[in-house]
Amino acid sequence: AQHLVESGGGSVQAGGSLTLSCVAPEFIYNGRCMGWFRQTPGKQREGVATFYTGDRSTQYVDSVRGRFTASGTNAKSTMYLQMNNLKPDDTAMYYCAATRVYGYACSPGEPQSSDFGYWGQGTQVTVSS
Repeated sequence: AQHLVESGGGSVQAGGSLTLSCVAPEFIYNGRCMGWFRQTPGKQREGVATFYTGDRSTQYVDSVRGRFTASGTNAKSTMYLQMNNLKPDDTAMYYCAATRVYGYACSPGEPQSSDFGYWGQGTQVTVSS
């Protein structure tokens, strides 16, 4: 069953911005590591950012650090990904996810798909040059 719902994808030109949203049930959102992943056809899913709802800490992979910002509104059980200065290489289907384990901060480094048990259906981001 789908638990998370993403929105906000679209088509923009290079240098533009988009904000993705991810709404989760409260029992999933609270106290878990939330992650943003992306995938292009023929490639493995890549983790790009995490947001721990417990202390609002964030982590980013090098390719998006300084351009993407993960955040959340706990009252709405919603996580966001603000994406600025978008590049054609950012074109992908973007997914939000939540870890299987409750009550632990996000692991350091690039988020691993195997750690996340709840997923959304994805939202497409297309960046043209």
